[in-house]
Amino acid sequence: MTLSEFDTWYRMRYHHTSSAIIAIALVFSDLIAVMLSFGTGFFVVNLYDHSIINFKSFVTYWPYVPVFLLIFQLYNLYPGVSLAPSEEFKCFTTASFMVHGGIILSRFIENQQLDAISAAFAISFVFSTFVLLMCRSATHYALRKKRLGGIPAVIYGSGALGKLVIDRLLDSVKCGYVPVLILSEESEADAYRGVPILYDLNLGEKLVRRYNIKMAIVAMQGLNEQELTRLLNYSVSAFRYNVLIPDFFRATNIWMTVRDFDGLLGFVTSHRLKMDWNLAIKRFMDIVITIIVGLVILPVLLLLALVVKVSSPGPVLYGHSRLGCNGTPFKAYKFRSMVIDADALLQRLLAENPTMREEWEASHKIKNDPRVTKVGRFLRRTSLDEFPQLINVLKGEMSLVGPRPIVQDEVPKYGEDFKRIFSVKPGLSGLWQVSGRSDTDYNERVLFDTYYLQSWSVWLDIWILYQTIVAVFRGRGAY
Repeated sequence: MTLSEFDTWYRMRYHHTSSAIIAIALVFSDLIAVMLSFGTGFFVVNLYDHSIINFKSFVTYWPYVPVFLLIFQLYNLYPGVSLAPSEEFKCFTTASFMVHGGIILSRFIENQQLDAISAAFAISFVFSTFVLLMCRSATHYALRKKRLGGIPAVIYGSGALGKLVIDRLLDSVKCGYVPVLILSEESEADAYRGVPILYDLNLGEKLVRRYNIKMAIVAMQGLNEQELTRLLNYSVSAFRYNVLIPDFFRATNIWMTVRDFDGLLGFVTSHRLKMDWNLAIKRFMDIVITIIVGLVILPVLLLLALVVKVSSPGPVLYGHSRLGCNGTPFKAYKFRSMVIDADALLQRLLAENPTMREEWEASHKIKNDPRVTKVGRFLRRTSLDEFPQLINVLKGEMSLVGPRPIVQDEVPKYGEDFKRIFSVKPGLSGLWQVSGRSDTDYNERVLFDTYYLQSWSVWLDIWILYQTIVAVFRGRGAY
């Protein structure tokens, strides 16, 4: 493709290069979300007693809504481009707590008591973060659907790293940037996934002048210091914003910081789950959340156990040997979803069906597995079969969030990454499960697990648990 051909292609598809549309849409989204949270709090209290709160009381507190938007802006939530999901979750929670807490405190100072309206705002806070995230997700989806949500970006590099960046940008609903052009020095093809490729790394200034594109992402492997310096000075520097994706992208995370070593630039990262204090916090969360959730869903678990028992012969629970922290084997409990003697049947099926054997060797999963019972198929599709692993969490063999527990045969799939990734307890859920679940290959699992280990925080765990609920309802990749 030539530059003139790209000119026609670009102007037919993109008409803005700023983040203003995203910011405005998210402001309205957050406005609606806060009002819904208010409404939920007042509605719940009103259910208890119709006489203590009325619609007029609800309307009276709408002027507080702009305060929420102001605090959200102070937390850099507009436009919130490329903001890590766990960081977004943290910002919304803390900002919402500040404003809701301020309202409740001001009412207490004024009335010298905590009344029904204060209770309504406390309930509003509990719901606010999740309502805000859901409204934002819907807004991002609508913007992407209407081709309004992407900020045009030029990608330097058509190699493996450049293609990985493009894949992530195109597949993400809320990343914020959309690749519109690839600049490369290696002549391979005219486009990648519909994104045109021009084989001239010196077009930066011309692209900015002609199209006012503001973002450049450099994702080129193998550049020496002199080549990178020249690229930055004579092309990339023309753009207002630049992002450099390092070759060692597996070792990067959202908490990476820059340090100066007497003129030498150093990227500082850490294995956050090697710290005793963090492990103690994570274990405390596991125990508290598991006990609370276990008590709430106990009637459902008893009902499921009865259904499994009467639907097919065999035990209710199935203990499968898995590898835990540092490769230590343990029995992971599940509701039995297969016929008895399933392992022997598997070997026979794999011997008779090469296609099924290839699918099993790729992911250790089989779609439309003939060994699964009718009830088991429902349990797997809804992930209800994994609830007994709460027992493993209480026993300390698993965590609520972590790498997926694997069998011995899967160890070679992880290669040299196995020891590092499984230096922590495996999880009932994890980052790769909520990002793709069974549809993700092992290379992506390693990337997701690496990111999780290096970027761990309480907020990331809570966000993953929230996304787990969403993934279960969607049934994505579960079989």
